[in-house]
Amino acid sequence: MTKILGLHETLDLHELLSFKNLCLTKATMMSGLAQDAELQAILSEDVTMGIQHIQQLQQFLTDRRETK
Repeated sequence: MTKILGLHETLDLHELLSFKNLCLTKATMMSGLAQDAELQAILSEDVTMGIQHIQQLQQFLTDRRETK
């Protein structure tokens, strides 16, 4: 059985994906500018989590099959 996303769901996912990409870009740029080691660690963790979130959102958009 295939699962088809509605138009509004697809648009919402694209909006979330754009937002997460913006957050990832900002965290990446700010981690290079941060001088505090603790802040760099927080931003580095945010980058790692952001990449995972983006991959999950992309999977929602590309893999529409329902697993049984």
